[in-house]
Amino acid sequence: MVFRLRPFLLSTPFAVLLVAQANGQGGELPVTNQRIVDFVRAHEGQKVGRGECWDLAAEALNAAGAKWNGAYDFGTLVDWKRNDVMPGDIVQFANVEIEYREGNAISREQYGQHTAVVMVVNGRGDFVIAQQNMRPIGKKVATGPLRMSNVRAGKLTFYRPVE
Repeated sequence: MVFRLRPFLLSTPFAVLLVAQANGQGGELPVTNQRIVDFVRAHEGQKVGRGECWDLAAEALNAAGAKWNGAYDFGTLVDWKRNDVMPGDIVQFANVEIEYREGNAISREQYGQHTAVVMVVNGRGDFVIAQQNMRPIGKKVATGPLRMSNVRAGKLTFYRPVE
């Protein structure tokens, strides 16, 4: 599997502004989502749990007091095409290939099973996600873009944490 991370680290004041505006409705985030965002932001650049991608979501959900099954059912399903994805939502990748084009260059990322946390919503299908166990940063939390228009294969499932 080939992984490439496009780093986009958030500074705290800027991140707070983005998160406050990023839920697509101008309102406040659900408490559990805000707790998840706060947990992830507090651990940027650090290893969470064993450093596996799933550990970041699991520990953030637990720290936020979310109800979930302890496996891959992270909450209520959210259809990103019809409903607003919010910061603090969890995204599960399954056999996903993402293609980026920059000028004449094309690069691809491939994910078998991968788990990440939505940190910022720039618009429908345009997110900044937090993840770990990715190159080049390794088993530390980092953020980067996820644009659904760049997804070429596989399935991404979004979940809204439940209190």
